[in-house]
Amino acid sequence: MKLLESIQVGNTTLKNRIMFPPLTTGYEAKDGSITPQSQAFYERLAEGGVSYIVLGDVAPIKTFTPVPKLCEDSQIESFRKLADAVHKHGAKIGVQIFHPEYDTASITELFLKGDFEGLRAKMKHDMMHFIDEVSEESLQEIIKKMCECAKRAQTAGIDAIQVHGDRLVGALSSTILNHRTDKYGGSLENRTRFAIELVTALRKAVPDMIIDYKLAVVTPQRGKGGVIAEEAVIFAKWLEEAGVDMLHVAQANHTGNMADTIPPMGVQPYAFFADIAGKVKEQVNIPVSTVGRIVSPALAESILESGKADIIGLGRPLLADPDWGKKLEEGNGDQIRQCIMCNKGCTDRIQNRQFLSCILNAENGYELERKITPAETPKKVVVVGGGPAGLEAARVAALKGHQVTLFEEKTVLGGQIQIAKVPPRKEELERALVYLTNAVKEAGVEIFCGKKVTEDDLLAYGADAVIVATGASNMMLPIPGADRTRVCSAWDVLEGTAQVYGRAAVIGGGMVGCETAEYLAERGCEVSIIEMLDKIANGESSTILPTLMENFEKNHVAQYVSHKVESIGEKSVVCKTGDDETKEIPYDFVVMAVGAKANAFETEKLEKAGIAVTKIGDCKDRASDIENAIKSGYDAANAIA
Repeated sequence: MKLLESIQVGNTTLKNRIMFPPLTTGYEAKDGSITPQSQAFYERLAEGGVSYIVLGDVAPIKTFTPVPKLCEDSQIESFRKLADAVHKHGAKIGVQIFHPEYDTASITELFLKGDFEGLRAKMKHDMMHFIDEVSEESLQEIIKKMCECAKRAQTAGIDAIQVHGDRLVGALSSTILNHRTDKYGGSLENRTRFAIELVTALRKAVPDMIIDYKLAVVTPQRGKGGVIAEEAVIFAKWLEEAGVDMLHVAQANHTGNMADTIPPMGVQPYAFFADIAGKVKEQVNIPVSTVGRIVSPALAESILESGKADIIGLGRPLLADPDWGKKLEEGNGDQIRQCIMCNKGCTDRIQNRQFLSCILNAENGYELERKITPAETPKKVVVVGGGPAGLEAARVAALKGHQVTLFEEKTVLGGQIQIAKVPPRKEELERALVYLTNAVKEAGVEIFCGKKVTEDDLLAYGADAVIVATGASNMMLPIPGADRTRVCSAWDVLEGTAQVYGRAAVIGGGMVGCETAEYLAERGCEVSIIEMLDKIANGESSTILPTLMENFEKNHVAQYVSHKVESIGEKSVVCKTGDDETKEIPYDFVVMAVGAKANAFETEKLEKAGIAVTKIGDCKDRASDIENAIKSGYDAANAIA
């Protein structure tokens, strides 16, 4: 397949067309040096078959932001160790040099002084005006700093320099952000002058390194820092003439909504930037890479075969499964754990100042701590429950060498994934279920569906270890009227066992309640959400929330926040408002989405018999999420020696 073919970039050969594009990870030390955690993460990608890895947001100057930095010679050694680790597996590595679109020296000084009020004011000013105010002399000094950074990277054995064509460089290129009237403003030639000067200087500073350029493109209603598509095809040719060896065509940022550049499930089409990359590729003779919701090998291959790109950037998909290349080489592409684009473990964590991880891959970000180790003595392991926690536990236990049997009470596997995939845009969760079910079968797990077991059954079965993953069930409020025939649970609605029409009052404005409300609204119901807190969708991803709220507005979903339900009358839900007033909300059906409770499973006899019992996922303490299910399942199974 074309994805596994080598390609020449500059004076370097990449062994295949699989690229890990620049992502912020949060793995680096405070001074920006590469930590053991960071090195282990990137080496794992190289080991899994990635050909070209780019470290995102490498700063050539001191800045308070938590990004990798290569601004001092003392940092070179950590980058050298990283380069050596990646090269050991035949991969090439680049650093994406960027400069923020603000006065870094002044901002950092305010941060170090602890003047956060002044910092916020300065940041707000600079984000609006720095591009217009920065002097020509300062811009030349920035180019000098970037070239010094590139030379350090070369000393460290790094293979490529990628210019971050967003941020400062992209903002200067933008008609939206650049209002200058000097030689760096106005025409396309002037707006891209700094970028061309930077590339030219880098070509002279590190003549033997690959020069890659992230060509940030502003699309209708998305992005600000970059050039529009019509300009991109012209600018691309100028970049090639200036000495760029490769172009990485991607969505411009600066919108305040990360969903534009890292779109979650269902918000943007698959491969949403391939067509723009294709138009750029038509105009240049250097390799072009693209990125953006490319989730499967078949989709990646189709982009290459259509000639729209030469190299495929896989960010989130490689967090979910770093073994893309290895599995394709071995003919096991159907065993790739495909990303579900939830943004929960990756984008959300970075925005919350945490380090990068993946909810489906327990090892991501924990490469030094989480490794499946062979069992000292193979045991007879029984897993009770076939939801994500149970499936992951069964997979890991089997890979360790244990004899694993899984019992699931229902006739299908998947647990709560079966209902979680029903609301709008959530059908991509199916990929997680497909992977987990295939993985346990491939690992040799014996599976019994439609079989409810007790501890007596397990004693008779002769289990050495039992992992209980019986999940949770939807809760119902114990209030007057909760037993009325027109009251049901959100889970019943999403499972299809309850049919709702007309006015639907959804009690509970958490994620389940909001998703159920959106589901019902799109099916013609007049929906009201009743939430006792002062806001709904608390904890929802910031990349998903804007789309959810747009749909609520479009479908006229009423939101009653700070409303505590007192009772359910014959025709209305009776609430107390935050002002202690009584409010009645009419309904045809009431749908409860007020949380879940753990499903009980007796283990006393098993424990008395000396059988190791571990509870995981939702049945352990309290109902949680798929990330807890996967990680608790992985850890419990891996602990069985």
